[in-house]
Amino acid sequence: MNVLLVDDDYFVVAALEQKIDWSALSIDQVYTAYNIAQAREILLQQDIEIMVCDIEMPQGSGLELLAWIREENYAVQTIFLTNYADFNYAQKAIELQSFDYFLKPIAFDKLTLILSKAIYKVREQRRNESAIKEGQLWQKNQRKLVEHFWRQLSTEKKNAPSSAALAEAIIEQSLPYQLSDPFLPLLISIYAYDQSLGKEDKDLFNYALHNVLTELFHHPSFTLEAMIEVKDNHYFVILRWSSDEEAALIETACASFIQKANRFLKSDASCCIGVTAPLPELYQGIQNLLRMNEDIIKHRNQMLYLEQYPQAEGVKAAVYTAPDLTRLEEWLHKDDPVSFLIEAKRCLYDLIANGQGQILSASVLRLFRLDMIQLVYSYLKSREIQAHKLYTGKIHDQLYEASLYSIEDMEKYIEYLITTAAEYRRYAAQQDSVVEEIKQHIHKHCGDELTRNSLGEMVYLNPDYLARIFKKETGISLGAYIIQTRIRSARQLLESTSLSVYSIAGKVGYANYPYFSKLFKQDVGCTPSEYRKLRQEAATSM
Repeated sequence: MNVLLVDDDYFVVAALEQKIDWSALSIDQVYTAYNIAQAREILLQQDIEIMVCDIEMPQGSGLELLAWIREENYAVQTIFLTNYADFNYAQKAIELQSFDYFLKPIAFDKLTLILSKAIYKVREQRRNESAIKEGQLWQKNQRKLVEHFWRQLSTEKKNAPSSAALAEAIIEQSLPYQLSDPFLPLLISIYAYDQSLGKEDKDLFNYALHNVLTELFHHPSFTLEAMIEVKDNHYFVILRWSSDEEAALIETACASFIQKANRFLKSDASCCIGVTAPLPELYQGIQNLLRMNEDIIKHRNQMLYLEQYPQAEGVKAAVYTAPDLTRLEEWLHKDDPVSFLIEAKRCLYDLIANGQGQILSASVLRLFRLDMIQLVYSYLKSREIQAHKLYTGKIHDQLYEASLYSIEDMEKYIEYLITTAAEYRRYAAQQDSVVEEIKQHIHKHCGDELTRNSLGEMVYLNPDYLARIFKKETGISLGAYIIQTRIRSARQLLESTSLSVYSIAGKVGYANYPYFSKLFKQDVGCTPSEYRKLRQEAATSM
């Protein structure tokens, strides 16, 4: 497959040549042109499937070039580059059936995945053309039927389908299978890096993933029948053997996939390899793979085999042995998070080493996580910090859930746990800063409900501890400060607005007017109405 790069800027062309991994995209030849005339010459002489083209060029626009391509009936997938988000450009590009419209400056990772999507479309067009030539256009619908068949088999959670039901489905849907055909299920897990399209643009990422799998699992000995996402970032890949099973071929393909996932998809990956079985036995193998994926803790970029699953005969799951929690606790109380992390990670890898020859199960890692959480929570409690409030929110929940996916994810969660604790411990130790934050909040929200509990939650501190340090820093109790602030705000409203005294009471946080009036008189020496009258008289006499 060939690609043509067209841009009047030499440096843009050079950057595209050098920063896109064309070999990973299975591009055979990259041609370059710096104006429309050069591009036409190349298109006349070479088979070009994909073109990346600038729109604004001094000797003719990219839109003019694409119009000529359409007139000549060349099947070229075109990705336009432009400096301007111009609607007219976009509209014309759509009319000319361009593949995509990409704004500069170029984000090469995203452009790479858009290219992979274009490559997939080129291949799909080739398959369709081939099917038309052979009088087999029905193959396109058959692919949908095949995908539907495998999706049902992969996601069915109630009962295994009977041989009769499978045979009936094969006949009804004209599937190219026999019950005795040997199939191998793989369960692939993807761990997208930060800023990867695996997190930012899932649809585009899935196109790229399918492209990589189609390329790697294409072999005379087996065919890729389906790729089904069974849950977020976990995919079943179904292979059918067309000759005798060769485990080494699958290992090589999985190892190559992990490398390409790192390099091309900007993600880590793991492959759980199932057991080859005829169609009636495949449902149970799929269920076993799902349980294995849930129960076994993996390293990222690792291959695992269903035969290693603890349920398999002779394979035992590792037993949890608690680490030296006293030593870990010492590092916490010395306010040394770095040493704590080093020790915690050593304990984590000791679990793996001590269970040599055994499988590290999710239950073991879950107990380790619980010990780490209890240590950190106990430490924070000793510092009057409310850990259950501190560790709430989307980031914590995502890291907590992912912590059982792999050893590396557990490391990441423990690091987040201790780093957050250390940072907040340092903040809470600066009592004057904490008190100042509380004072600012009271001033801005004096009309809201303000209690020791609500204010303590705001700064993740024990309410009684917050009240003590507040009085220590200000010389006044927290409750008295709230009243003073509210009365001060009420005085200002009485002086500067025509609001009724009842409305003012509500605005400064008092629904009970008599109680407000009582507090106001205690602080100022007169009722709110008397205060307004006195201020008005004073203003008139000046």
